[in-house]
Amino acid sequence: MNNTLILLTYALYVAATIGMTIWVAQTLYRAGHIFLVEAFHGNDEMAAAVNHLLRVGFYLVNLGFVLMFLKYGKHPADVVTAVEYLTTKVGIVLMVLGAMHFFNMFNFDKMRKKARRHVAEV
Repeated sequence: MNNTLILLTYALYVAATIGMTIWVAQTLYRAGHIFLVEAFHGNDEMAAAVNHLLRVGFYLVNLGFVLMFLKYGKHPADVVTAVEYLTTKVGIVLMVLGAMHFFNMFNFDKMRKKARRHVAEV
Protein backbone atom coordinates (compact mmCIF):
# COMPACT_ATOMS: atom_id res chain seq x y z
CA MET A 1 0.00 0.00 0.00
CA ASN A 2 2.77 2.45 0.88
CA ASN A 3 4.45 2.28 -2.55
CA THR A 4 1.07 2.57 -4.24
CA LEU A 5 0.26 5.67 -2.17
CA ILE A 6 3.64 7.22 -2.97
CA LEU A 7 3.26 6.55 -6.70
CA LEU A 8 -0.31 7.88 -6.71
CA THR A 9 0.84 11.03 -4.90
CA TYR A 10 3.67 11.49 -7.41
CA ALA A 11 1.27 11.00 -10.32
CA LEU A 12 -1.16 13.58 -8.91
CA TYR A 13 1.70 16.02 -8.29
CA VAL A 14 3.09 15.66 -11.80
CA ALA A 15 -0.34 15.89 -13.45
CA ALA A 16 -1.40 18.94 -11.43
CA THR A 17 1.84 20.88 -11.81
CA ILE A 18 2.29 20.15 -15.51
CA GLY A 19 -1.33 21.14 -16.11
CA MET A 20 -0.82 24.42 -14.25
CA THR A 21 2.44 25.07 -16.08
CA ILE A 22 0.73 24.61 -19.44
CA TRP A 23 -2.17 26.85 -18.41
CA VAL A 24 0.11 29.67 -17.21
CA ALA A 25 2.36 29.38 -20.29
CA GLN A 26 -0.62 29.57 -22.65
CA THR A 27 -2.06 32.54 -20.77
CA LEU A 28 1.25 34.39 -20.95
CA TYR A 29 1.63 33.46 -24.62
CA ARG A 30 -1.79 34.80 -25.60
CA ALA A 31 -1.70 37.96 -23.50
CA GLY A 32 2.01 38.69 -23.99
CA HIS A 33 1.73 38.90 -27.75
CA ILE A 34 0.09 42.33 -27.54
CA PHE A 35 2.97 43.72 -25.48
CA LEU A 36 5.55 42.27 -27.83
CA VAL A 37 3.88 43.65 -30.95
CA GLU A 38 4.08 47.11 -29.40
CA ALA A 39 7.68 46.52 -28.29
CA PHE A 40 8.63 45.50 -31.84
CA HIS A 41 6.85 48.48 -33.44
CA GLY A 42 4.06 46.44 -34.99
CA ASN A 43 6.35 43.72 -36.36
CA ASP A 44 3.98 40.83 -35.73
CA GLU A 45 6.36 38.20 -37.08
CA MET A 46 9.15 39.23 -34.70
CA ALA A 47 6.73 39.46 -31.77
CA ALA A 48 5.40 35.97 -32.52
CA ALA A 49 8.92 34.52 -32.74
CA VAL A 50 10.04 36.09 -29.45
CA ASN A 51 6.79 35.08 -27.78
CA HIS A 52 7.30 31.48 -28.88
CA LEU A 53 10.89 31.47 -27.57
CA LEU A 54 9.71 32.89 -24.24
CA ARG A 55 7.09 30.15 -23.99
CA VAL A 56 9.67 27.43 -24.69
CA GLY A 57 12.00 28.87 -22.05
CA PHE A 58 9.12 29.08 -19.57
CA TYR A 59 8.30 25.41 -20.17
CA LEU A 60 11.92 24.33 -19.81
CA VAL A 61 12.51 26.17 -16.55
CA ASN A 62 9.21 25.28 -14.91
CA LEU A 63 8.96 21.67 -16.04
CA GLY A 64 12.59 21.14 -15.08
CA PHE A 65 11.85 22.51 -11.62
CA VAL A 66 8.69 20.41 -11.27
CA LEU A 67 10.50 17.20 -12.18
CA MET A 68 13.61 17.90 -10.10
CA PHE A 69 11.47 18.90 -7.10
CA LEU A 70 9.65 15.55 -7.19
CA LYS A 71 12.28 13.74 -5.15
CA TYR A 72 12.42 16.28 -2.29
CA GLY A 73 10.45 15.71 0.86
CA LYS A 74 9.61 12.77 3.06
CA HIS A 75 7.54 10.07 1.38
CA PRO A 76 3.96 10.05 2.60
CA ALA A 77 3.09 7.16 4.91
CA ASP A 78 -0.68 7.55 4.94
CA VAL A 79 -3.44 9.46 3.18
CA VAL A 80 -3.20 12.49 5.46
CA THR A 81 0.54 12.92 4.94
CA ALA A 82 0.02 12.28 1.21
CA VAL A 83 -2.43 15.19 1.03
CA GLU A 84 -0.08 17.40 3.03
CA TYR A 85 2.86 16.37 0.85
CA LEU A 86 0.90 17.04 -2.32
CA THR A 87 -0.49 20.41 -1.26
CA THR A 88 2.88 21.63 0.00
CA LYS A 89 4.66 20.65 -3.21
CA VAL A 90 1.93 22.03 -5.46
CA GLY A 91 1.89 25.23 -3.39
CA ILE A 92 5.62 25.70 -3.86
CA VAL A 93 5.30 25.06 -7.60
CA LEU A 94 2.48 27.64 -7.76
CA MET A 95 4.74 30.17 -6.06
CA VAL A 96 7.51 29.44 -8.59
CA LEU A 97 4.99 29.77 -11.45
CA GLY A 98 3.81 33.07 -9.99
CA ALA A 99 7.38 34.32 -9.73
CA MET A 100 8.05 33.30 -13.34
CA HIS A 101 4.82 35.03 -14.40
CA PHE A 102 5.86 38.28 -12.74
CA PHE A 103 9.36 37.96 -14.17
CA ASN A 104 7.86 37.65 -17.67
CA MET A 105 5.45 40.54 -17.06
CA PHE A 106 8.33 42.70 -15.86
CA ASN A 107 10.27 41.94 -19.03
CA PHE A 108 7.24 42.55 -21.27
CA ASP A 109 6.74 45.91 -19.56
CA LYS A 110 10.43 46.81 -19.99
CA MET A 111 10.21 46.00 -23.71
CA ARG A 112 7.03 48.05 -24.07
CA LYS A 113 8.51 51.06 -22.25
CA LYS A 114 11.67 50.87 -24.33
CA ALA A 115 9.59 50.83 -27.51
CA ARG A 116 7.59 53.86 -26.34
CA ARG A 117 10.79 55.78 -25.53
CA HIS A 118 12.14 54.94 -28.97
CA VAL A 119 8.95 56.19 -30.67
CA ALA A 120 9.02 59.40 -28.59
CA GLU A 121 12.63 60.07 -29.61
CA VAL A 122 11.89 59.67 -33.33
